[in-house]
Amino acid sequence: MRPYSLAKPLLFHLPPETAHGWIHALLGGLQRTRALSAVANRYAVRDERLATRAFGQSFPNPVGVAAGFDKNAEIPRALAALGFGFVEVGGVTAEPQAGNPRPRLFRLPEDGGLINRMGLNNHGAEVIGERLRETSVDVPVGVNVAKSEHVNPEDAPADYVRTYDAVASGGDFFVVNISCPNSQGFEELQNRESMAAIVEALVDRGARPLLVKLSPDLPEPAVDDALDIVAEFDLDGVVATNTTTTRPASLRSPNRVEEGGLSGKPIEGPSTRMVQYVAERTDVPVVGVGGVSTAEDAYRKIRAGASAVQLYTGLVYRGPSIARDINHGLLELLDRDGFDSVEEAVGVDHD
Repeated sequence: MRPYSLAKPLLFHLPPETAHGWIHALLGGLQRTRALSAVANRYAVRDERLATRAFGQSFPNPVGVAAGFDKNAEIPRALAALGFGFVEVGGVTAEPQAGNPRPRLFRLPEDGGLINRMGLNNHGAEVIGERLRETSVDVPVGVNVAKSEHVNPEDAPADYVRTYDAVASGGDFFVVNISCPNSQGFEELQNRESMAAIVEALVDRGARPLLVKLSPDLPEPAVDDALDIVAEFDLDGVVATNTTTTRPASLRSPNRVEEGGLSGKPIEGPSTRMVQYVAERTDVPVVGVGGVSTAEDAYRKIRAGASAVQLYTGLVYRGPSIARDINHGLLELLDRDGFDSVEEAVGVDHD
């Protein structure tokens, strides 16, 4: 039996945020020891068929950690050692934020999902930017840039620029988060005018590579507006998708009634459909997020048009071997279908 299988019942007996803190502390301690290289030898899958390039970055494999798991850029080296090909930290705001009151994170074990209403709790851009500058990571590190809680929508462009300025020298790519469902004022940022103003301010500031993260709850006309902005400002990529506020009728867990963003297996299908919708309408790379916990999940998103994928909830349920397991599985799927690399499989299911 794998060690995580033994530890999981204990962790799941704890409140989710407490368990997350324990895992963070463990990985943070590991990151400061020489044992980190031994962890990398155990978990990293080194095979050139998995290597991929997107938005100017070279990834050793296409499996990354989504924003939210390492909000404060405290453990990117440990996550890289677990075999992830890239890490996205944040969401980061200009000033430190405490987030919403606890409890604010809920497991849906019957559904393989999580609901969170964390509210962008983070240490603030100055602290996180300095931490990134002082940390050397073997894989690309992205920074998820978000709006501060109490900033009015009309002041959002300047707020995003302020956050970007503080983290610019420490990140390899930057993701404009206009789709957080758990913080005030984000719904107003998803209209075309507001989104364009934020993107224009960041582009004028020199933010590159710059991606935009979309909500899975956007209707198709709003997605089309967002993609028009991607083209207009020559952005470098799209992240699809954030968590959803919708609740599928199939949910069984009692926690389905909690407010917040739903992630994990329940949104795997909708997020993959959004990946394909976006990939068929833009020439920039797409990062697929939502419900990735197996190689098959990742492969569906890749075939739908994702150049890379990210996960968070799958790490909670599957444990530290998830990147290794997915990468081994991807190699088997590539062999099965006659592809010489992950890049050859990107978008092959387009109509």
